[in-house]
Amino acid sequence: MKYADYIEQIEIESLWSGTKHIVWNLDRNVNILSGINGVGKSTILSKVVKSLAQGGEFPSHLLKGVHLKVQPEDAKWIRFDAIRSFDRPLMNSDTISKLDLSLATELDWQLFQLQRKYLDYQVNIGNRIINALQCGDPDAALQAQKISESKKLFQDMIDDLFKETGKKIIRTENEIRFSQIGETLVPYQLSSGEKQILAILLTVLVEDQKPYVLFMDEPEVSLHFEWQKQLIELVLKLNPNLQLIMTTHSPAVVMNGWMEHVTEVTDITF
Repeated sequence: MKYADYIEQIEIESLWSGTKHIVWNLDRNVNILSGINGVGKSTILSKVVKSLAQGGEFPSHLLKGVHLKVQPEDAKWIRFDAIRSFDRPLMNSDTISKLDLSLATELDWQLFQLQRKYLDYQVNIGNRIINALQCGDPDAALQAQKISESKKLFQDMIDDLFKETGKKIIRTENEIRFSQIGETLVPYQLSSGEKQILAILLTVLVEDQKPYVLFMDEPEVSLHFEWQKQLIELVLKLNPNLQLIMTTHSPAVVMNGWMEHVTEVTDITF
């Protein structure tokens, strides 16, 4: 399967009952869609995400009127993740009840699913570390250390972000858990903002530095001002091969050198 490294252009025909046409030429790394409420930022992102198949196959699954140009041009698949903004109550709790879980919000459910991906990620890097150590190369130990660098970077980032409340990731645990003044906390006990930044960075970590497209719709909603300012930098540091496509209303998100990556909806609408 040939995967795209990034999306070069998004074209949407006949948006809003045929009254508008969207053509958005994208940057390799950071793309920020801005505009007043109701202008259609979230609709554009949602339309693109819905057009992609579950596994990322796109030419035969695109919704009518959605066209993507990718690099390389002959790629048929895209690795992508989509992150929602709001910590809303779960509307359908049947699945949760069957699993005997005490999850109350959509972010809780996302974090539960990410915990499973985090376990798979750790198994994967664990196997790669073993293979590196067994290969017999003189720099085997250095190779093994390099494989685990992203996980350590993620843990250091979260510890730094949460330091004011005294929370620290317990690094000996297989799942994400925190210590705080002698207590052990699970992610579902965090505040909405803490859950949101954890979900974003954990999503990026388990991409394992592969080329990915990350869609985020107003990720700043629950985030502290200082976290908003750091968000793009943190995401790209964890996965330099990522392409970010996001909407925002927050000046803080773009103030650390990202203004030139902002596109107004009206500039891509015809």
